[in-house]
Amino acid sequence: MARLLAVLSCLVLFMGASHAQEPVFETRASHAVIMDFDTGEILFSKDGDVPMPPSSMSKLMTALMVFEALEAGTLSLDDELPVSVRAWREGGAASGGSTMFLEVNSRARVDDLLRGIIVQSGNDACIVVAEAIGGSEEAFADMMNRRARELGLETVNFVNSTGLTAEGHVVSAADLARLARHIITTHPEFYRLYSETTFTYNGIRQANRNPLLGVFDGADGLKTGYTSEAGYGLTASAVRGNERRIIVFNGMDTMRDRANEAERLMRAAFADFVMADLAGPGRVVGEAQIYLGQSRTVPLRTTGPVRAAMHRRERQGLRAEIVYDGPLHAPVAEGDEVARLVVTLPGGREIEYPLEAAESVNRQGVVSRAMSALVNLIRG
Repeated sequence: MARLLAVLSCLVLFMGASHAQEPVFETRASHAVIMDFDTGEILFSKDGDVPMPPSSMSKLMTALMVFEALEAGTLSLDDELPVSVRAWREGGAASGGSTMFLEVNSRARVDDLLRGIIVQSGNDACIVVAEAIGGSEEAFADMMNRRARELGLETVNFVNSTGLTAEGHVVSAADLARLARHIITTHPEFYRLYSETTFTYNGIRQANRNPLLGVFDGADGLKTGYTSEAGYGLTASAVRGNERRIIVFNGMDTMRDRANEAERLMRAAFADFVMADLAGPGRVVGEAQIYLGQSRTVPLRTTGPVRAAMHRRERQGLRAEIVYDGPLHAPVAEGDEVARLVVTLPGGREIEYPLEAAESVNRQGVVSRAMSALVNLIRG
């Protein structure tokens, strides 16, 4: 394997002294990620891939299951679902958790239940829809897990529909961000519910607990969470100009800590973290050696945009290398994928991009090949 340090004209402006010794950004949260919405790239992670108790942020998945049932036609917004004794007892006010204040043996419209889940974080509303869709909350949790796997959320293990503390009920911050991105992308007609600041049901008015709504310009969702085990957490999104960011964090000590950290992380998401454009598609960034070719080298070009998610200060510590099994053996056709561009950030994180031959190189004739073989033999 040939690993050649590339002195690349298109990247040299971003190369400089490494800042690996000092973290460029820190958070008091136990788990946190910042995601660029357009690309889905993680801009910042602190134990972002480590499963954690997500508390009521689990309700993002519960709501998605309702969205998909509505889309499939198995539910309608006007359907009235029964409130079971279990939903009333385990999700009602007597349980001590968040509730929509549904009355036992009553019926509630799906339209109201969605707002009860999204705005009021009602555990009772979650159990009602879980029983209606899955037949039982346990079966619904299994459905949630299967759907999450289909979406590529590998750290998910839901035990219930509410996020109440249960052994093994976990998901990573990064997967919550991916789930939020999926909801925003595929269900914009329902995503607007996440920006509603209050909802009144049964004569009881409750406020949305998302601390960014009405405080951070452009914030429009998604979901808070709290249990004594998990601490205070938030999955949130905001848009400014043509950029959207998603943040997820967990493990704060108080609601005030959550509010302060939410604003700090979201400010940093826009001000400090970027998707840096390093090279455009089709840009020649180096060359590879060729054995027995009519040319000794072949130029290498990018197959798409070379973009890297990073803190602005990390741009000064980038390194770029071209990696390929070399030398390449002629013939090589233009467009063949023959190498990789490896961009290394100051913290050691590597991002790889495919490189292709920018032109064709034919194989030498018999006499030329014999001469090349002789030269190589002499050189050892």
